[in-house]
Amino acid sequence: MDQFMENPLLSATRGMGASGARRGWDIKEKDDALYLRIDMPGLSREDVKLAMEQDTLVIRGEGKYEEDGGDGEGGESGSRKFTSRIGLPEKIYKIDEIKAEMKNGVLKVVVPKMKETERKDVRQIDIN
Repeated sequence: MDQFMENPLLSATRGMGASGARRGWDIKEKDDALYLRIDMPGLSREDVKLAMEQDTLVIRGEGKYEEDGGDGEGGESGSRKFTSRIGLPEKIYKIDEIKAEMKNGVLKVVVPKMKETERKDVRQIDIN
């Protein structure tokens, strides 16, 4: 659990509730990858954009919605906007192999992790 709490993903607390978890987010870190599941109701695949900016995964979503007033005067329209930034250090994660899928208003992102033997910042020290 300590390793999970040291995750750079959780270092950005914007948008988090008192429990420390983002509303509508499910985050799991395993040995092979970081798995994100983000509820984005009302947004389609075309409404969501993912980008890497330096060591940060940026998730943006924007879509329009209409509410029918039901009284013949027409409805209100507006837009939904979602933006989040997640720090993903290149020395830990394979940022060039990130996979994302959007279905039924749920965005799933898989960020593969480097094995310890692949990491350049980890050096094994021989013991004499």
